[in-house]
Amino acid sequence: MKVIDNLLDEKDLDLIQNAFIYENGGLPWYFNNYVTRNVSDDPYYYFTHHFLINNEKSDWFYLLQPLLKILREADDVKHFIRVKGNMYPSTPKIVHHESHVDTPYQHRGAIFYVNTNDGLTMLEDGTKVESIQNRLLLFDPSKTHNSTSCTDAKVRVNINFNYI
Repeated sequence: MKVIDNLLDEKDLDLIQNAFIYENGGLPWYFNNYVTRNVSDDPYYYFTHHFLINNEKSDWFYLLQPLLKILREADDVKHFIRVKGNMYPSTPKIVHHESHVDTPYQHRGAIFYVNTNDGLTMLEDGTKVESIQNRLLLFDPSKTHNSTSCTDAKVRVNINFNYI
């Protein structure tokens, strides 16, 4: 696990934040009836945008070029498996979503935090990573981890990268 703060320059961060969060930013978000896989009775929901899945790129993939370049250099990325934006609505109390693995086979991953809020990423060893804008977490997503909601912002937004 490694945390890198102040990853992007202000211009690149503003571009991502404006598209992801702010009114009329344009990035389409898609409703998901539950947060973790195979938990159909999960009372919580969130929104996602798949930038890359099954080797297909969304029209918004270009926004991530500065992040992809940094990741390729920082973690020797050979191939991106999936790149997904996550938007968790605020809740009155912090909700810890079910623990999960992103895929059951060995690979690497990263989470880029788009906005600052009181939400967390919880790793298998008990490490808590705070959601601070412009922070990148490099970690093993094939090990158990979980997300949380936030209470002090309208939404918690991050980008999840899975790669080899």
